[in-house]
Amino acid sequence: MKILLLEDDFKLSSEIRIFLKGKNFDCDAVYDGNLFLRQFASEPYDLFILDINVPGVNGFEVCSKIRSSDKSTPIIMLTAFGQIEDKIEAFRNGADDYLVKPFHFDELYIRINSLMRRNQIPQQSDEIIQLEDLQINVSEMKVTRGNIGINLTPKEYQLLLLLAKARGNPVSKPYISEKVWDLNFETGTNTIEVYINFLRKKIDKNFETKLIHTRPGFGYYLKAEE
Repeated sequence: MKILLLEDDFKLSSEIRIFLKGKNFDCDAVYDGNLFLRQFASEPYDLFILDINVPGVNGFEVCSKIRSSDKSTPIIMLTAFGQIEDKIEAFRNGADDYLVKPFHFDELYIRINSLMRRNQIPQQSDEIIQLEDLQINVSEMKVTRGNIGINLTPKEYQLLLLLAKARGNPVSKPYISEKVWDLNFETGTNTIEVYINFLRKKIDKNFETKLIHTRPGFGYYLKAEE
């Protein structure tokens, strides 16, 4: 498994590489956003780790440029920026996870494994889930509404599928955190709210019938308005 790391702190970059190599990962590291994009274009990788405040192209822009051509390879933001606005910006640009410095290397390892496990599980089902004019093709991992294709990030898709399979029943934030992120991390609540807002903009905003709802104290559910 190959990882490409963008980190301009030479000491931290070296420590991360040594740690990941000790876990049997092949990790290349660059210290500049422009260098990262050139390396990204030159060979395939299985996962990307991005700092935000780096020389050249910053981590947000790098993340967006990755997603313009690669919709599925997992991206972890690894940064000292811990404000919710920074997390929203990262997720909006296509990041799958967000880890704030200082961090424990073992937590980084857990999150890498979580993302890779979800990314490598093959879809065997030919199931198609239909709710009103929303259709989720599980085997192809495609979502349409009113015959219009909806482009979702991997985490957005997993969250939507989890809500759809609940058949209109509320899904709690702790359950979402466990099933979609495999973790009960402290930022989970805000992260889930951010992703619900992303889904609402993509699934509901341009349609009269709203499907994504909140039941205060219970969680979120997917159901046509009565």
